[in-house]
Amino acid sequence: MPVRNADAVWEGDLKSGKGSVKLGSGAFEGKYSFTSRFENGPGTNPEELLGAAHAACYSMALSNGLGGAGLKPTRIHTTAKVTIEKVGEGFKITRILLQTEAQVSGLDDAKFQEIALKTKSGCPISQALSATPIDLEAKLLK
Repeated sequence: MPVRNADAVWEGDLKSGKGSVKLGSGAFEGKYSFTSRFENGPGTNPEELLGAAHAACYSMALSNGLGGAGLKPTRIHTTAKVTIEKVGEGFKITRILLQTEAQVSGLDDAKFQEIALKTKSGCPISQALSATPIDLEAKLLK
């Protein structure tokens, strides 16, 4: 299996410094700063990037889980909301909320909820983040 990589550079002190992040594939490059991370300044931040990775992984894993049940989803849309809070002297990611909507024919909601929940624990990114509480809101669209 391939090893994926990304690079980040930070210049300066925490509050007035600036950084850039780049995916190894070249598909994304962005700037980040104290204000983009802890306030509402322009740019990206590690939590947003983590959320994007988690949402993408979960959507693919849910497609696989539905496929394993003999179902073919038309569309899966997942949003990951990553909460970072000041804890003690530092900061901590305290919660991730996955919100997913899937359009799948021939499936009742109870079976969908079962597959969606099983996917949450089986998704590789969820497994990597298992020390953080991960909540799931799953909605089946007809």
